[in-house]
Amino acid sequence: MKKLLLMLTVHIFTLLSGCSSSDTSNAVDKDNTEAKDQEQSNESVEVDKGLLNVEVNLPASMFEGEDVDASIAEVEKEGVKATKNEDGSVTYKMSKSKHKEMMKELETGIIESIEDMKNNEDFVSIQEITYNKAFSEFTMVVDQATYENSMDSFAIFGLGLSGMYYQLFNGAGEEDYRVKIIVKDKTTDEVMEEVIYPDSLQDEET
Repeated sequence: MKKLLLMLTVHIFTLLSGCSSSDTSNAVDKDNTEAKDQEQSNESVEVDKGLLNVEVNLPASMFEGEDVDASIAEVEKEGVKATKNEDGSVTYKMSKSKHKEMMKELETGIIESIEDMKNNEDFVSIQEITYNKAFSEFTMVVDQATYENSMDSFAIFGLGLSGMYYQLFNGAGEEDYRVKIIVKDKTTDEVMEEVIYPDSLQDEET
């Protein structure tokens, strides 16, 4: 999970580089003039939304086994200020407009992925996917017989990872950092499966 989230972090900043390159230098200047005292956490992602900029703090646990300096270098190429803290966590600083843009890009990307799942021939059993505004709960409506004889359960992982990533960068606290995926049969409306992330990922690692 940690490696995937780190890859997604670099990926989303890369996507944003083409959208707001014109105000990158100004955003960095503002970041350098704005000093904040922020309590660091090793267990959750912290998002500090200031007047002019936003700080996203990723805990050290997300960088285990990774080259932190290389990761920082990648995101700084896209105009985002990154600082490695003494406790091993990394703080990303960006303009408030850039953070808003990032969240919009994430929202659009998740919705497009959901539509692709619904229309993709690789997911033959999926009839409908609904979700809440925070992307913390998804409901997959499937044809049960087809679902049980296919690999469509992989869609659950994609939804779970997308929802977690969105919540992390939107400032969800540790107690709120959960994504529920419900799988229902289209005919009976019966709940066939219920998966909770990140709990499911942790179970797989043990």
